[in-house]
Amino acid sequence: MELQKFSKQNSFIPDSWESLKAFTNARIALGRTGIATPLKEILDFRMCHAHARDAVYSILKVDELIGSLELFQMPIVLVKSKANDRTVYLQRPDLGRKLNDASANNLRNETSHSADVAIVIADGLSATAINEHAFHVIKKLIPLLKQSVLTLTPLVIAEQARVAIADEIGSILQAKLSLILIGERPGLSSPDSMGAYITYQPMPGKTDESRNCISNIRPQGLGYDLATEKIAKLIKASLQLKLSGIRLKEEKNLLG
Repeated sequence: MELQKFSKQNSFIPDSWESLKAFTNARIALGRTGIATPLKEILDFRMCHAHARDAVYSILKVDELIGSLELFQMPIVLVKSKANDRTVYLQRPDLGRKLNDASANNLRNETSHSADVAIVIADGLSATAINEHAFHVIKKLIPLLKQSVLTLTPLVIAEQARVAIADEIGSILQAKLSLILIGERPGLSSPDSMGAYITYQPMPGKTDESRNCISNIRPQGLGYDLATEKIAKLIKASLQLKLSGIRLKEEKNLLG
C-alpha cells in the first residue's frame, strides 16, 4: 500500500503548457515527478550545458574555411586579435576587439584602394557556429553583392575575435562598411548560433548602437536564405543612406 502511494506521488505529471513546446526550444513545460524536475530533463540540461561549454572552447577550422572560400577567387587574409589564447580571450574581451600588430601590418599591405564592403569571418564565442554555417551564407551573399555592383575587400578570417575587431579591419582596408559573421554566445538550446553585424564607416571606437545585428543564423533558427536576404538588404540600405545602427530601421529604411 505504501509502495503504491509512493509511486503515485512520484509519477510523471505533465505541464499544462505542453502544447507550447511545439513553438520553442526554450525549457518550458518540463513537467514534474513529485516535487522534482524529471530525471530526463535534468540529464538533457546537463548535456546542453556541456555542448555550450564545448562551443566556447571550440576551434575555428581555418584550413577548411580557406579551402571553401577559394571558390570565390578572392584574396583571403588570416588575422588574429591581441588575445594570444582562449583563456586570455575569455578573460579580456577588450583584447579580442583589437588586431595584434602583425595582423594589422599584414592588412595594410593588402590595401591598395577603397571598397564598399569588408567581409570578416570570426570565431567569436562559438567557432562551431562559423565552422557549420559561415560558408553557406557567404556563398549566397557574395553573388548578391556583386550583382548590386558593390566592390569587396579581401576576405578576412579573424581568430580570437570580438565583434568590434571588424571596425579596425574595415578602417585599415578603407571599406565604407564592414560585415562580420561571428559565433554568438552559446545558449543551452543553441550552441551553434551565428550572428551578422553591419557597421557603416567602420573605425576603432565605434560602439554597439552603430551596428545592425542579425542573430541566430542556423537551420533551426533564421535559415540561410532569409538571413542572406536580410544582410544584403541592410548592406545596400546602409550604403545608400550612409548610416547604420539605431538610425537604420529595417521596417522604414530598407528598399525592395
